[in-house]
Amino acid sequence: MREVRDGTVRALAEAGVPDPEVDADLLLGHVLGLSRGGVHARVVVGGELSATDAAALDALVARRARREPLQHLTGRAAFRSLELAVGPGVFVPRPETELLAQLAIDALRAAAGPEPIGVDLGSGSGAIALSMATEVPHARVWAVENSPEAFPWTRRNVDEVGAPNLELVFGDLAEALGDLEGRVSVVASNPPYIPDDAIPRDPEVRLHDPEHALYGGPDGLDVVRILSRRALELLHPGGALMVEHGEAQSEAIAAVLSADGWHAIAHHRDLTGRDRVTTARR
Repeated sequence: MREVRDGTVRALAEAGVPDPEVDADLLLGHVLGLSRGGVHARVVVGGELSATDAAALDALVARRARREPLQHLTGRAAFRSLELAVGPGVFVPRPETELLAQLAIDALRAAAGPEPIGVDLGSGSGAIALSMATEVPHARVWAVENSPEAFPWTRRNVDEVGAPNLELVFGDLAEALGDLEGRVSVVASNPPYIPDDAIPRDPEVRLHDPEHALYGGPDGLDVVRILSRRALELLHPGGALMVEHGEAQSEAIAAVLSADGWHAIAHHRDLTGRDRVTTARR
């Protein structure tokens, strides 16, 4: 096990994988059905790997060395307390989006009324909507997704988590949920916000994340503009909007929101100190 793990770390490092030790542990754990701690314990006690498991690991390491996302290989992505199914066609949720989810959860918990309504527009894997639904169980949550490729993943995660207070809708965020207009307490979204000509450096993103979840027009804000107008229609007075974005887009997004009539516009930094989420009040 130790030799196999060390060899896996070396192979991934030589391929330029950013966190080769973490990925080596997670790939070993995936093959053996162990947690990362379980892998470490097996290494310490001198565990061995069967020929079948070694072959399965070799195949996964070769794919990861070609920069296929780790989550596509394991089929799972961790997000807050959730384990979500992911794969080709759906955006893999990132740790920085947990800030957006936390802000949405806090706003939903603070909302008046016995059943405040939260909406996740452009839900993808369902990470934000499912976080709101499971962590604010007295709320009612709607998730909206319009990609035929992503929607089956959203559906699968909603079914697996089984939150009874969440409803999933296949529809365009620009016009979905007409019956909720003026009733929503929180609208959260991680829209596509990369400018069309700003091609991501990481192969995992550039080659494997779906383009519809990445690119947002010439300045990256096409969907944000639609989102701003739609959220104004959905939210009740005092309701909160929260939007994830790139670190250099805070000023431009604030200008969009201000022009549309939003109040109390604020920016929030992620754990790396970069502006990541902008919030506003209707």
